[in-house]
Amino acid sequence: MEPTNGVESNATVVHGALEQAWSLKEPAKRLQVSCQTIYDLRSQGRGPRNFRVGRELRFRASEVGAWLARLEAEDADRHRAVDRR
Repeated sequence: MEPTNGVESNATVVHGALEQAWSLKEPAKRLQVSCQTIYDLRSQGRGPRNFRVGRELRFRASEVGAWLARLEAEDADRHRAVDRR
């Protein structure tokens, strides 16, 4: 694929720019939990989608947002199930 303006066409794009990739510290700080909590959730397959750049984990803001939306939906479903009893 030919790069366009130095950006490959298969890159994740948000509003015409590459979406920022957060370090492990950023979602932990925004969610007010420890880095270890985020790392543990990731290791258990229950955290937001992520990828590695070298040895470092990176998280896209959109993936963290999608993960939070899934958690909220699952929690709402759980509460509806309890309310139906």
